[in-house]
Amino acid sequence: MSKDTKGAVVVEGRDIRRDYHVRGGLFTPARTVHAVKGVSFSVEKGKTLAIVGESGCGKSTLARIITLIDPATAGELFIDGRKIDIAAEPLTPEMRRKVQIVFQNPYGSLNPRQKIGDILCEPLVINTDVKADERRERAMSMLKKVGLGTEHYNRYPHMFSGGQRQRIAIARALMLNPSLLVLDEPVSALDLSVQAQVLNLLADLQDEFGLTYIFISHDLSVVRYIADDVLVMYFGEAVEYGSRDAVFSDPQHSYTKTLFAATPRADVESIRARLTRKNAA
Repeated sequence: MSKDTKGAVVVEGRDIRRDYHVRGGLFTPARTVHAVKGVSFSVEKGKTLAIVGESGCGKSTLARIITLIDPATAGELFIDGRKIDIAAEPLTPEMRRKVQIVFQNPYGSLNPRQKIGDILCEPLVINTDVKADERRERAMSMLKKVGLGTEHYNRYPHMFSGGQRQRIAIARALMLNPSLLVLDEPVSALDLSVQAQVLNLLADLQDEFGLTYIFISHDLSVVRYIADDVLVMYFGEAVEYGSRDAVFSDPQHSYTKTLFAATPRADVESIRARLTRKNAA
């Protein structure tokens, strides 16, 4: 993970679409659901694009397309300047390594039967030729990077708090040195103070490694803290897209205005400042 070439576009989507064909029933006709309707975006190296909207707006579907988990119906996706055939499968392991995802539920995304060391080493076993000793060394190093200790290497997921499990999930996602990290509601299942700790960790990792993030969220206070740019989705469409300051200070679309007005906002910045003072003391 290098900080070089900061400013280069890491990921770009052009007119991405995803349709689902729903079979008809006894009293209902077959129909097509347009989950993502021609969404375009780009993210530079070291920057964060937040994708926001209500549940069912298509943001998680878009995330699964960007992370190459699900195919798209149409559109173009470029990662590190290379065009990806997002309507076809399978994709090469090399391309899958470039994009990693961290899910909302840290416990559900970790195998409860595996020790943490095995969880972290597994991507290297599957996707690389790294030898066992080096895998262990890299896993130990990554535990330290996310604020955990080497003594955690041989423990199981159930022995950790939710915030610690999410740190482990982040560590696993970074083991392959991805170009892009997609974070799908990564702090929404955590207590507010723990949210701030994980957000601080993500900011520190981004600064250290020049990481590029796509951050999926419905929490506008979190988005305001972490994002450089914001894309607002509504019924599968991107109804507003711009810099964080522009979108928050002068929203143009009526849905964006309604979303902002209806969403309670926690002061994550003040929590972060309080934690910083506590750690300094």
